[in-house]
Amino acid sequence: MNGLDKVVPDAAEAVADIGDRASLAVGGFGLSGNPMVLIEALLAQGASGLSVVSNNCGVDDWGLGLLLGAGRLAKMTSSYVGENKEFERQFLSGELEVELTPQGTLAEKLRAGGSGIAAFFTQTGVGTQVAEGGLPRRYHPDGTVAVASPVKETRTFDGEEYVLEDAIRTDFALVHALRGDRTGNLVFNKSARNFNPLAAMAGRVCIAQVEELVEPGELDPDQIHLPGVFVHRVVAVGTDIEKRIERRTTRTEG
Repeated sequence: MNGLDKVVPDAAEAVADIGDRASLAVGGFGLSGNPMVLIEALLAQGASGLSVVSNNCGVDDWGLGLLLGAGRLAKMTSSYVGENKEFERQFLSGELEVELTPQGTLAEKLRAGGSGIAAFFTQTGVGTQVAEGGLPRRYHPDGTVAVASPVKETRTFDGEEYVLEDAIRTDFALVHALRGDRTGNLVFNKSARNFNPLAAMAGRVCIAQVEELVEPGELDPDQIHLPGVFVHRVVAVGTDIEKRIERRTTRTEG
């Protein structure tokens, strides 16, 4: 079992080898399913110049917003960047490079990267700057465009135009799961399943924080959302962790 046991003692050890300028795929959908314990450990670890791929960048004091506020991010690839004033400031001032990607395309780019697919064609973005280029990715301090998105290859299939999108592979992935076993099999909870499995697949080294750690064989194989082949390190964080978007409610009968 030792060779298959992927559990590490704590989050600090799990993220210790993430270096400056590393690329990361990070799970989470809005404020749901954010791997906060791992993000906080990475913040304390000090790595900087990071290129992060995630659906969004959290808010000013939560999620990836913690790394953003500390000036640790060099580039963000996302589909939604609202509700974060510091993100807006860094982007418009030229401190942060931003690659905006349609949400479904971003999901498929991550899945493709983890599936050994180098690129794929999609209709999403045809006829827009996504395909035609020119979308600002980084600004000069004076407000002029320093880096713009490139023109992408298009091709016609059955009379319809498609644009070619490259898959995404990253050095590391940080994800949150409801439950996991020692070999890395993971189960996600409801909307927290959005983007967490895909981010995990895209990372060459996937680090998963799990609320409940179980022994191999305790998870129903039919209920496993992500097989352990995609996961390299598992950190048990317990259930007593802050969740911004989840609330427990009770109702008194009578």
